[in-house]
Amino acid sequence: MRTPSDQPNEKTAGNEARKRQHGGNFLAQGSILAVSGIIVRIIGLLYRVPVTNIIGEQGSGYYQVAYEIYNIALILSSYSLPLAVSKLMAAREVEKKYKQSFRLFVCAMAFAIVSGLLMSLIIFLGAGFIAEKFFDMPGVVIPLRVLAPTILVCAILGVLRGFYQGKHTMIPTALSQILEQIVNAAVSVGAAAILMKKYANDPSVYSHGAAGSTLGTFSGALIGLIFLALVYLAYRPTVLKQIRRQERKDQKEGLVDEETWGAIFKVLIFTIIPVILSQTIYQISGVLNTFLFNKIMSAKGMDESTRSTLTGIYGSKYRTLINVPIAISQAVETAMVPSLVASVVQKDTQAIQKKIGNAVKFNMMIAIPAAVGLSVLAKPIINLLFHNNTEVAYTILRFGAYAVIFYALSTVYNGVLQGINRMSVPVKHSAISLGINLILVVLLLRFTGLSIFSLVVVNIMFPLIVSILNWISVRKETGYEQELITTFAMPLGSSVAMGVVAWGMYQLFYLIFKSNALACLGAILIAVIVYVIMLCVLRCFTKEELYDFPMGARIVKILTRFRLL
Repeated sequence: MRTPSDQPNEKTAGNEARKRQHGGNFLAQGSILAVSGIIVRIIGLLYRVPVTNIIGEQGSGYYQVAYEIYNIALILSSYSLPLAVSKLMAAREVEKKYKQSFRLFVCAMAFAIVSGLLMSLIIFLGAGFIAEKFFDMPGVVIPLRVLAPTILVCAILGVLRGFYQGKHTMIPTALSQILEQIVNAAVSVGAAAILMKKYANDPSVYSHGAAGSTLGTFSGALIGLIFLALVYLAYRPTVLKQIRRQERKDQKEGLVDEETWGAIFKVLIFTIIPVILSQTIYQISGVLNTFLFNKIMSAKGMDESTRSTLTGIYGSKYRTLINVPIAISQAVETAMVPSLVASVVQKDTQAIQKKIGNAVKFNMMIAIPAAVGLSVLAKPIINLLFHNNTEVAYTILRFGAYAVIFYALSTVYNGVLQGINRMSVPVKHSAISLGINLILVVLLLRFTGLSIFSLVVVNIMFPLIVSILNWISVRKETGYEQELITTFAMPLGSSVAMGVVAWGMYQLFYLIFKSNALACLGAILIAVIVYVIMLCVLRCFTKEELYDFPMGARIVKILTRFRLL
């Protein structure tokens, strides 16, 4: 039964949340992207299951290698554009410099078209050389050529997403991502099935099957671009109205426009380059690991089919699964950067530190239980989603799931450093981690029998090292002191309890229903409830912190009603 004091708290919850000066609006915006990111990952997970079953683990291996090469090309040409555009636009929007903000958008679009077109041509024409000389995998050529035009489409798409993010709205990006993935899923499954049937008696059948999947990537990106272009056309009159209003104000006050087209393009380039380098190092670590695995294991006598199958398990099962919770940290980073930029422009140190703390804590409260859950229920989850599984797949996920925690942490700290204009710092840290991990993976592949598990080890070590180095720099640059007990220890303790319950419930439900699907889903549902209760029992968060979380006022109301707060 509620006490009289509880009643006014619930009634004023929304007002308290609205009155906060330095609240978690970026978390609310980030939650929009996080929800869309999770939906996108779930759709991706669901369609990768039939695609993997259609094209097999060998075809999945070709797809994985082609996609990693494509990602490198995308990063080198345009991957950094959404973050760079949103960061630079946010700085101008907060000062109501709409004219300069629009110039930035135009410059970024010109850069995207030129760089995207150039990289698309390089990948299309050089697909044979890259696949055969670097990976000893001729089967990668066809899916890589199908992917090549997607680079240009994604470059333009990225600028439009950065445009909306810079204006502190994540809804267009979120909707376009969901639409893109739905089309991607439909085309990937359909094209893969058609091409596998058409080339059933051809030696390159798995290569064509992988190409069907990459065709889905292109189709989805194209639909996403069309959607955002239509949204922009509808919003353009508002942009022009803002520009005219600024021009009248500047003319009245006698202000001179000092940001020329050339100056803006220069700022854009100097912002893009560090992000490109940082993201390239992140992505190239996976490509180099796959390259070294193929080269060293080939020298040890492992045939292409076996190597492709193992990289298919690693990429299409393990990496696909851990990318679902990592999507949340990426969404929070995307929303946090323009928000931090606004605080930096306003020189509000208190707001900067508070946003960092909220972002880290929010991420850890999700990443830690996700890692524990994936590890404890590795075999049931993989069997629920994929066919023809082996003990290798279970073991990879069981031990490799904890990379989720360190990827989430390194991603958030990356966003902090980029938001406070320390763009080159994450590059240095990623380069240091890459160097250490390349040495480690060579040693593990050459002198141990770990085989594909060597990639799992370095996949955990890479973000761990970056997280530590980034944390040191964030502390030095902002004076932010990382809180440990409620941010890490309590979510970890709650997750351990959750993991024990999840394992026990799975065993019990399986005995009762004799169904892996029912037992797995039932165990996950109860595990989530147990985790939330444990967080409340341990007092992991305060009411004030909850108001800064997405739907904070509603969460406070629910938890108070059930006497959990």
